[in-house]
Amino acid sequence: MKLVTAIIKPFKVEEVRASLDEIGISGMTMTEVKGFGRQKGHTELYRGAEYTIDFLPKIKIEIVIADEMVEHVKTAIIKSSASGKIGDGKIFVSPIDEVIRIRTGETNEDAL
Repeated sequence: MKLVTAIIKPFKVEEVRASLDEIGISGMTMTEVKGFGRQKGHTELYRGAEYTIDFLPKIKIEIVIADEMVEHVKTAIIKSSASGKIGDGKIFVSPIDEVIRIRTGETNEDAL
């Protein structure tokens, strides 16, 4: 099993959710986060004063999936969230040792 974590732009959330739904991914966690990468924030003008916004709003999506679904999930996220511009985000894939469904006690693949 793998944990796929994607950091995307907020306005791409519905597109990503729809594309994951199309490939059969129904469970995910979404969190509003702030951060920056190569784009290093931006400057804004407010009431005549210029100031820098270092941490930009992003959405973090976390999905635990079976190993054989990893490529499908990565492809779906990339196709639905890529704009070709800086700040599109990142995808991280990490191993998961064990999953337990609290309500039923099911473990691993059965708990997904």
